[in-house]
Amino acid sequence: QTAQPVAVAASPSDLLGALVRAASDQTTDIDKMERLFAMHQKLEAAQAERQFNEEMSAAQQEMGTIGADMTNPQTRSKYTSYAKLDKIVRPIYTRHGISISYDTADSPKPEHVRVVAYVSRAGYTRTYKVDMPADGKGAKGGDVMTKTHASGAAISYGSRYLLKAIFNLAIGEEDADGNTSHGQTMPEGQKADFMTAIEQLDKTGIDPLWEKITKATVTD
Repeated sequence: QTAQPVAVAASPSDLLGALVRAASDQTTDIDKMERLFAMHQKLEAAQAERQFNEEMSAAQQEMGTIGADMTNPQTRSKYTSYAKLDKIVRPIYTRHGISISYDTADSPKPEHVRVVAYVSRAGYTRTYKVDMPADGKGAKGGDVMTKTHASGAAISYGSRYLLKAIFNLAIGEEDADGNTSHGQTMPEGQKADFMTAIEQLDKTGIDPLWEKITKATVTD
């Protein structure tokens, strides 16, 4: 008895129907079935990725600039907490069927924690990662926290940075944990002088130096 050819469909659902019909036909060639099933999987994966990208784009269009809500006492500037970011963007991305889960992994860098975010929609998942320092050292190289505290801080910082990166979030005013000022610059030579002064500073000189830095900053 001559085997009947199985029609190749253009969409995953049509192809699945063809597979079901072929499975009920005892004359269907097993190799053809396997090739059809592999094609079905590829079509499903491509469709899931396309829908993921469409929903991600739509979600980002709904996300405006987010204002800062936290202050870094060491650098006296503002940044946006993870809690605020999550409160604003979670209702948007979940409405588009997107979910996020976080995990950690071994980092190739010594005394670092790799924070991993799995961003999923339906059958497609995209992975984002960032390696965060977890050595417990401060800006001057001294121990400022235990390794346990440092690991927790690294995971917290990493989750916040990843959430911003995933959705390309724009932060209002300034958001570098106080390391830069939005819309303002300072001559490089003067910046180097101030950095040297900061390294040599004791607590009594903080306010006068901060006043000088503020006056020296010029608007773009």
